[in-house]
Order: sequence, then structure tokens, then C-alpha cells
Amino acid sequence: MKAAAAVLVAAGRSQRMGFDKLQARLGPRPVWMWSAQALQDAPSISEIILVCAAGREGEFDIRLFPKVSTVVPGGAERADSVLAGLDVLEGDRLVAVHDAARPLATTGLLEHVLEEARRHGAAAACSPVTDSLHRTGSGGFLSLTVDRHGLQAMQTPQAAWLGPLRAALTSYRQYATDEVSALISSGQRVFPVMNSLPNPKVTFPGDLDFLKALIAARSA
Repeated sequence: MKAAAAVLVAAGRSQRMGFDKLQARLGPRPVWMWSAQALQDAPSISEIILVCAAGREGEFDIRLFPKVSTVVPGGAERADSVLAGLDVLEGDRLVAVHDAARPLATTGLLEHVLEEARRHGAAAACSPVTDSLHRTGSGGFLSLTVDRHGLQAMQTPQAAWLGPLRAALTSYRQYATDEVSALISSGQRVFPVMNSLPNPKVTFPGDLDFLKALIAARSA
């Protein structure tokens, strides 16, 4: 059986960031390179497809990552970008999809998600929701309390077999906020891989300082 492949999604527009978050420096290297390194170091992954915004392919220096076989332009939505990466791949193999904006995902987490996907058909990193949740109502004030029991905050990597993942994203792309949502819509069960280590997504400028502190603590 072929080794797994990975699609590294780096096609975001960084609208809430105000600048290109993936090329922002995080210690000695830009954000996206931390994510690429975790995929590069994963023994189960033999090939990485990097998906970036159209016209920006030349901004990603992949020389340090020999598993990156190609850089392809993404689409308007996340599902379009992931599909662009999947379309490069062939055969019956597992595929891990990972956000380039989650630079603290570990190789151990990637291997665990792939292991469970191989066993169950699909798997995804997640963590239980621990904060109280409330909806806003009339006038923008807090109103309805949402029961958090059983709720999971989804992360990446998310992994599944190539064929079912491509079919799910093709058929349910309008509902696909992530790969899990498309897979569940298609009827595929997804195994939750609980992750207790920090794996935040860079979204706002202050996130970079938070990540720098986490990296410093991890290497201390």
C-alpha cells in the first residue's frame, strides 16, 4: 500500500490578519514552514502538495522540503483549494489535509491521525470545547446558552482515503467548512483524535506573540 500524501493548504487571504500571516516570521522561519516541517518529518507521508493563492507560487521556497512534489494554485473557497491539491494525487492512498496556519501541529499528531484514518476510514485532530458558549440575540446581546456537552473544536490535520475525500468535497463543497463537514455530509464516519497539545490557528496579529511564547516554552 502506498505511503500517505499530504495537502498543505496555504491559500488563505489573511483578511482578518491585515497582512500575509503565512509569510510572517515566527522565530527563525515563516509560519508556513513550521507546518511544512511537521509534514516533512512524518514517516508515513511520502509526498506533499502545497496549495497557495493563485499567482503566489513563487513566494514559497520549498527547497528545504524535498517531499513537496508540486505547488498548485488554490481556489476561491477552502474546498476548492483542497480539491486542487487532491487532483494532483492518484491511487488508493490516505491523504492528510493540514492548514499551513497551524504551525504547532506535531509529527506525532500527524502520525496518530493517519493511523486512526487507516483504521476507521477518516480521522481528525480535535479538542473538547471547555468554554461556556452563548449565542447573541436581539440587539447583539448574549441570549441563548449552548450546551457544550459532546462538542469538539476541530483542528487539522484531517485525514481520509483519497477517493472518498475527493467525492465528499466535490458533492458537498457548499457545506464544507473543513474536510470533516464534507465527509460527514457524505455519510463517512470520522474518528476524533483528541489533542491535548496547543495547536492554534493563526488568525489575528496577537496570535503570533502567543505562538512565539508557546514555541519558547516547548524548546525550553
